[in-house]
Amino acid sequence: MYLSNYFLYAIIPMLLSIWAQTKVRGTYSKYSQIRTKTGVTGAEAARKMLDLHGLTNVTIERVGGTLTDHYDPTKRVLRLSEGVYSSNSVAAVGVACHEAGHAYQHADAYPWLSLRTNIIPLVNFGSMLGPILFMVGLVFSGLLGSFGQTIAYIGVLIFALSAVFAVITLPVEFNASSRAKAWLSSTGLLYPDEQEGVADVLQAAALTYVAAAIQAITNVLYYASFLNRNDRRR
Repeated sequence: MYLSNYFLYAIIPMLLSIWAQTKVRGTYSKYSQIRTKTGVTGAEAARKMLDLHGLTNVTIERVGGTLTDHYDPTKRVLRLSEGVYSSNSVAAVGVACHEAGHAYQHADAYPWLSLRTNIIPLVNFGSMLGPILFMVGLVFSGLLGSFGQTIAYIGVLIFALSAVFAVITLPVEFNASSRAKAWLSSTGLLYPDEQEGVADVLQAAALTYVAAAIQAITNVLYYASFLNRNDRRR
């Protein structure tokens, strides 16, 4: 039973996450080799998208790494990796416009983005405190009985904030991709076949967020099932 639960709650989600990461890197690599016919770079496309929404106060910066692109709502900065910032590939434009989509969300007070931003401190706190309470409660359950189990369950509930964050991230990311694809379609900055490439890249990226949410949820379920078994043995 223990091994079957571990396989269900840990191994399968981990394999799904590895597959999603492999998929997004493969798709990104494929469309990184295809140049836009207009020659527009990721940074240029993002700048156009931001300016047309009146977001001239949002700056664009380079950041190190690969696929480290993100929008910082606290500083109103869109950070693009070098492979996206100066590249005129279909993949670069898709990723850059996706991140600009997050800036659109911020400007429009998109509720899911606001919620995600506001709970980040709680999630960070829960990710640190939750496992500690779980282990302390589990270790002392033999001495404290049901009180120790209660502490462990509280730890799981606090840790579950990470799963809540992962689920909230899904509509935020899907919506940013939708905004990017809609903008590219309406402006004609990319040709139809290039827009299909952008859709492939963003769809592959979406799989990583789905996999992360599944993994976060199953982690919580695994800890909860472990405590339930511990209860039944007592």
